[in-house]
Amino acid sequence: MPSQIVSLVVNGEEREFIAAPGATLLASLREALGLTAAKRGCAQGACGTCTVLVDGRPEVSCLVAVETVAGHSIRTLEGVAAGGELDEVQSAFVDCFATQCGFCTAGMIMVAEELLDRNPDPSEDDVIEAISGNVCRCTGYRPIVIAILEAARRRAVRR
Repeated sequence: MPSQIVSLVVNGEEREFIAAPGATLLASLREALGLTAAKRGCAQGACGTCTVLVDGRPEVSCLVAVETVAGHSIRTLEGVAAGGELDEVQSAFVDCFATQCGFCTAGMIMVAEELLDRNPDPSEDDVIEAISGNVCRCTGYRPIVIAILEAARRRAVRR
């Protein structure tokens, strides 16, 4: 199978690149497009560090063949901050000390973005369920849960 040109809408911008056969969405984002926030962790879809939003839904990009999402909308952490300003989720992660080493942060934030888009007033259990596919070795998860609930509060105030 030869390489092919793949077209995606990434963070609101049409992007085209050549993808090798079997290239993953993660590899394409990082190598072809230079978007490095999503990390390669387990490469088995179990850790969530590579999570991005595909058409608004969280996907572990290490398991997605890039040609299967051609023409779709992809949102990465690089597309979250508008005009260089952190959004509520990002700023809550900073303010609530929800990051330590930072390796899981992009995936956690992308899952939180989807949760709050879908459910603007989540319960603590909703947050725990939403992040359940993401592994963090540093924080003990509590600061992440607090940050997401704080982000929901901040979005409610902004509305």
